[in-house]
Amino acid sequence: MIPENAANCHVHLIGDDYALSPKAVETPAAGTLDDWLAKYRAHQAELGCTKGVIVHSILYGTDNSITLDAVAAMGAGYAAVVLVPDDVEDAELDRLRAAGAKAVRLNYVHGGVLTWDGAKALAPRLAGRGMHIEMLAHSHLHLAELADDVRAMPCDVVFDHCAWPDTTLGVEDAGHQALRALLSEGKAWTKLSAPHRWSKGPEDALAVLTSLAEANSERCLWGSDWPHLMLGGVSVPDPMAQRDALVAALPGEVIPKVFAENPARLYGI
Repeated sequence: MIPENAANCHVHLIGDDYALSPKAVETPAAGTLDDWLAKYRAHQAELGCTKGVIVHSILYGTDNSITLDAVAAMGAGYAAVVLVPDDVEDAELDRLRAAGAKAVRLNYVHGGVLTWDGAKALAPRLAGRGMHIEMLAHSHLHLAELADDVRAMPCDVVFDHCAWPDTTLGVEDAGHQALRALLSEGKAWTKLSAPHRWSKGPEDALAVLTSLAEANSERCLWGSDWPHLMLGGVSVPDPMAQRDALVAALPGEVIPKVFAENPARLYGI
């Protein structure tokens, strides 16, 4: 079982009462933000999570209003991850931080508005505000190249979705091993999430998940990836089944770390 104060550290909130970016690659399902907040609360209750992190979707561009409004509606125990461009001003960072943002996101998979050079330049300003960087990247394509830069970062760096590996390469792949090294050194975090996006089946998913947890369980988090946007043709997953499979694979003493203690340390929730 997961602890009572468990956090779901990766979801997106949507609503057709907020404007999509002109560059949005899909239109989310219908419903206002209030409609989706009701579904989110039900999702949290089913999972047994009382805290959460809402990650702003690229579908809404750099207007973070929907995500910040969602965090405000959920109240204590909830935090935001927002999108900002390279040239974001200090006043905007301060505004976002005051509204519940704990991180900014960089997306190497779907494209985004923040570059890696921009993130490196931004990192000291984030660190000074108690904020960090969350990155969606492919371990097999990017981690070996990025690892030394990550080590030098003055703020925390979180790799979403196990750094979206190519599981046909196995856990001995250089990119996966680079992520393991960063975790073991305490230089990065990862979310043990979204195997439906990157795994070919339960066995290779568990191999990646357990490999990362073994590298440093104090740097691992979990999220359901609900409501499963931009799936790229893969099937909608069963978040409860994913949660249960992860719980079954982790040693008992690791479960409170992944689901409660680590989110509390990183996000202050």
